[in-house]
Order: sequence, then C-alpha cells, then structure tokens
Amino acid sequence: MSASKDSPSTLRLVLLVVGWYALNTFYNIYNKKAANMLHAHWFLAAAQLAVGIVYSILLWGTGIRKAPSLSAADIAACVPIGLFASLSHGGSVLASAVGAVSFAQIVKACEPVFAAVVGILIPPADVKPILAYAMLIPIVGGVGLACIKEGKGIDINVEAFLYASMANAAAALKGKLGSSVTKALKSDKAKNMDATNVYAVMNIISFICTIPFVVVSELPTLKSEIDHAIDKHGMQALAYNIVMSGFCFYMYNELAFQFTASVGAVTSSVLNTAKRVIIIVVSAFVFAEAMERNTVIGSAIAILGTFAYSLASKHSEPAPKAKKA
Repeated sequence: MSASKDSPSTLRLVLLVVGWYALNTFYNIYNKKAANMLHAHWFLAAAQLAVGIVYSILLWGTGIRKAPSLSAADIAACVPIGLFASLSHGGSVLASAVGAVSFAQIVKACEPVFAAVVGILIPPADVKPILAYAMLIPIVGGVGLACIKEGKGIDINVEAFLYASMANAAAALKGKLGSSVTKALKSDKAKNMDATNVYAVMNIISFICTIPFVVVSELPTLKSEIDHAIDKHGMQALAYNIVMSGFCFYMYNELAFQFTASVGAVTSSVLNTAKRVIIIVVSAFVFAEAMERNTVIGSAIAILGTFAYSLASKHSEPAPKAKKA
C-alpha cells in the first residue's frame, strides 16, 4: 500500500478517471432532470449530499469499510473544506438549474485558472513555470468564444455565470486545502482515514454547511414547491432523479477525491475541465441544447489548452526521491 501511495500506478489513475467521467456525466443528467422538477435547488443540493451520507453509514455499519476515528481537532480541520465543498456543490446545482447544463460546464471549464491563482496565493505556494500559465490563456479564450452566439454576439446567462464562478472559486479552495488535510489524516493509520473516508467525512460536513442555505433561501416555500413537483411529475419520478443524482454525485466525487489525493489539486482541475467536453456533448443530446459552431470550437480550444497546461506543469514537477541514509 505504501508504494501505491507514493507513486500510484497508471492503470489505477486511468480507472479512477474513467469512473469519475462516467458517473459525473450521469450525475449532470439526473441533476438537471431533478432541478427541472423541483424549484428548490439548495434543498436539492442538500438532498444529494444526504444520499451520500446514507451510503457511507451503510458501508461503515456493515463493516465493508472501517469507520473513521477522529478527534475534535481533526473534525475542526475538515470544516473549512466541507464549507467550500458545499459552496462548490450548491453553485454547480444552481448554475445548471437556472441555465443550460452546457453553459454551466463551459463557464466551469475555467476552474484551472481559479486553481492556479489559489495555488499561488495560499501557502504553501504552488508556482508553475511561465509556459504553464501561458497555457491558461487558450482556456479562458476558448470559454469566451463558446459564449459568443453567431449573429447575436455575447450571450451570457448572468445568474448561471455567477453561480458557476462561485463553484469554481470554492472548488479551487477546496482542492488546495483538501490536499494538505488529506495527507495529514492519512498519515495516522489509527484514524482509518484513507481517501474514501476522507471524502465521506467531508460530505457529511458539506451537508451540514448546506442546511443554512436551505433555511434562509427556501424554507418558507419548500413544502409548496415539493407538493407542486409531486403533483406535476409524481413522487416516484422526483425521488428517483434525486436519489440517482445523489448517488452518482457521491461516487464520482469519491473517485475524484482519490485522484486528487494522488496527483494534486491543479492537475485534478485540469482533467476536470477535459471531462466537461463529454458532459457538454451528452447534455446537448439529452436536453436538446444548441451546439453552435462557436461552442464547439471554443470548447475544443479550451480543452487543448488544459492538456498543454498539464504537460507544461508536469515537466516542472519531478517527484522528489527519498534520501538514503
């Protein structure tokens, strides 16, 4: 196990990415369907997190996974990450709910830019070579081109843009802080905190942090919105889409968290952008969203920029070798 921690195998990383991509795509489909049914989107975000909590408790209760053993100090260290996770998740849910899934994903393609800035500003600084930062330009340019409609100029859903940007900033902060906390928790085997349990704990804290947003923004109308959704779509369809979106959300994030713990926050954000191409294409077919020429070209430019950024960053990050006595 120690060898895999220090240098994870290529096959394991590939499997993590494939599972992450597939489950994330399904999540976006079920999430959009649930959001179209139920116009209480912070509640939807909280319900999805609750599904993951049930899943974690079942695994711990049956002994399939060892339950974590944390002190009050350990939990306190996880609280900021759980808060940023709740903001990232809530922003993503609301961005897709108030606008097209493809537009939310196009805006969120700028996440590597946020991650790179956060990597510099928050210690320990993660400084990349100039070439790597130059590769962020086509990412931003590609996203901007994708927002230009032919014959209409720039077409931006401002509300969806702001929610997606909030999700980007929160995700970058979560990734930066999560890396160090993960290493600290995993270093003590008595805590039973591998990457999966780390994410399970973060998910619980994230759920708790989401509750105030539900109370403040949606509680007065929550019952009427749920009743309306049940009357219009049926309890079974509503519950199915909420549960499936919650399950896919938990599973893809668990895989992504394992991947981030292995390779670092910025690299994870880069691959997170590449994944959005699949989501944009699939959502365009499922929800009949327009895929204009600028959208296709801009998305392609942004994705090529992420791979170039990844290569430029990788050359500057040789793994340090342990000194022999």
